[in-house]
Amino acid sequence: MPFTGNLLAESLRREEPLDAAPLTVRRIRRSDDGDPSARQPLTWTFIEFEVPDDAVDAFATALTGALEPGPWYCDFRSDTETFVVFAGRAFRYPRGDRSARAEAEEHARSVGVPEAQIDWPI
Repeated sequence: MPFTGNLLAESLRREEPLDAAPLTVRRIRRSDDGDPSARQPLTWTFIEFEVPDDAVDAFATALTGALEPGPWYCDFRSDTETFVVFAGRAFRYPRGDRSARAEAEEHARSVGVPEAQIDWPI
């Protein structure tokens, strides 16, 4: 079962390739969803992707090194599990596990993610 999510191109470190796992890009779009007061550009590039189940751990690990520190994360999910990845830290938990989600939310707040952007699906 594949995992799907959105990766913001602006969240990636420069000169840090993200090539540890195969991704299928489903769609790319740009939108003014950023928060400049949180050190984010106003315009974001959304890369909607799919990663196979057998590559999801490698992808999450690679993202911990590829994401810029600060108010950036990437979330992706299957029907049964959720990943929320930040620079240097990844959370994996069963969908609907409110306690595990709260831990990821608290980490998001601690690195400066604006409250309105702590909005990944339950």
